[in-house]
Amino acid sequence: MARILNAALATSVAGLIIAAGPPPVSNDAVQGQKVFQQNCALCHSVVAGRRANGPSLFGIVGRKSGSVEGYPYSSAMKASGLSWTSAQLRTYIASPRKIVPGTKMAFAGMTDPHKVEPLLAYLNSLK
Repeated sequence: MARILNAALATSVAGLIIAAGPPPVSNDAVQGQKVFQQNCALCHSVVAGRRANGPSLFGIVGRKSGSVEGYPYSSAMKASGLSWTSAQLRTYIASPRKIVPGTKMAFAGMTDPHKVEPLLAYLNSLK
């Protein structure tokens, strides 16, 4: 009898988890800073004028691609004509080499909205 009740309880809990769906996507800039540290900080700074292997991402939202003074962008990035809106960054972060073939960015891409959306919130906060 106990096994039947345990099985019924397990089935009910599993049903509740499935019905609840995936956790909501966060637009939390603090969480986005953690995503940045784990995925971007090796190559990018968020301090204005400080570059690493990649250009500073301070003020990136609203900026024209290939426009940080003194950074040696690839010809492809210079010629891309992109403006870094949140929507364009979302697309680029998903697949940099697909969006700008010939980019120097070695990052393979990120599509998990639970990482991308907080990261975008963080990048939007860098002004």
